[in-house]
Amino acid sequence: MKNHLMLQDIFIYPIKSLGGIRLEKAKVEEKGFQYDRRWMLVDRSGRFVSQREISVLALLQVELQEDGLLVYVKNVPHRQLFIPFELSEGPEIPVVIWDDQVIGKVVSESVGVWFSDFLGFKVELVKMPESTHRKVDPRYAINAESVSFADGMPYLIIGQSSLDELNSRLATPVPMNRFRPNLVFSGGEPFLEDRLSKIRIGSVEFQIIKPCARCVLTTVDQETGEKGKEPLKTLSTYRTVNNKVMFGQNVVALGGGMVSIGDELIPLN
Repeated sequence: MKNHLMLQDIFIYPIKSLGGIRLEKAKVEEKGFQYDRRWMLVDRSGRFVSQREISVLALLQVELQEDGLLVYVKNVPHRQLFIPFELSEGPEIPVVIWDDQVIGKVVSESVGVWFSDFLGFKVELVKMPESTHRKVDPRYAINAESVSFADGMPYLIIGQSSLDELNSRLATPVPMNRFRPNLVFSGGEPFLEDRLSKIRIGSVEFQIIKPCARCVLTTVDQETGEKGKEPLKTLSTYRTVNNKVMFGQNVVALGGGMVSIGDELIPLN
């Protein structure tokens, strides 16, 4: 049934701007899904490092294991690194993500060296301590939420129909991983997410806050790390608002709990 809305995919990106992970179920937390963007690479100045400038970060894939993260190079799989969840033995340092400066904890010297060797310049991997509260922009927060190292909001939702509609306009279709959503639902017409407000997935309620403005990261092929012009070029022809290209909606969770693939998505108002 076309109007039946169902959670089709759940994605997390434990290390900001590295490869994402599809999960069968995930724990909903205020800052985002458990483990989502709780780690981030920073340069010598403490500023976050992203695929926007360093597209080869797409070649670093992350896997969730029982007691930590496994990172490996997609085209050289034996080149890998294991990061225990609890590892954070370095100093606490100020880190900058967009307009925010917060405290991150350096994971370890050897972890920093591994990433620096791959990138060819010095970086550190930092973890967000539980004591760090990076607040969602108060213009958009519902309950003064905190957010992880995500760009600005804890969750991003996109309907599969929206991607299908975009792909119908492209010479070469793009996969959903270009847009780095957390929640993908099936059913409904294209861009239905633009008209939703409050929703329930499983037992958890979410508030849809505002459209997500897209950047050059969407033009990076997540398998090769190469940049092109699409899908941003085509999206800009019909999804531009105030000179920003919109695709997907930013979301906050109104409570905790678990969501699972196959859960019904129910619009509440």
